[in-house]
Amino acid sequence: SRAGHPAFVFMPEHLHLLTYPTDEKPQFGKYLARVKQPFSKQVKEILVSNRSRLLEELTVRERPGKTCFRFWQEGPGHDRNLNTAKTITHSIDYIHENPVRRGLCRMPIDWKWSSARYYLGVPPRQQDPDLPWIHGPPPGTF
Repeated sequence: SRAGHPAFVFMPEHLHLLTYPTDEKPQFGKYLARVKQPFSKQVKEILVSNRSRLLEELTVRERPGKTCFRFWQEGPGHDRNLNTAKTITHSIDYIHENPVRRGLCRMPIDWKWSSARYYLGVPPRQQDPDLPWIHGPPPGTF
């Protein structure tokens, strides 16, 4: 894997993903494409195989006669570089608190589709096998 994934939360209509490249000299445009494209393709395949109505909602018209599946927000989105331990910690907390702020659960660890339990020291085998593998923040962050 050429990416680490320290934190995520899947919400009913969006997701938050904190990720970082492990390449020595990453090219961020290519890195984001390498993360986003396969993920989007996998989501589409799951929606197609389950005949989900969400597939139609995520199919957008690009121009007359041309549609495409769009999982990620069009445009620059909310991608940003985090350069300090403080901003990384704040982002991890923000991600994990998202379902609580929305009233979907009482505590971050109650939301199944989150990496919050990882930060409480829950062993990987006790984490949900359907969720992505958590790598923790980059070495030397704290």
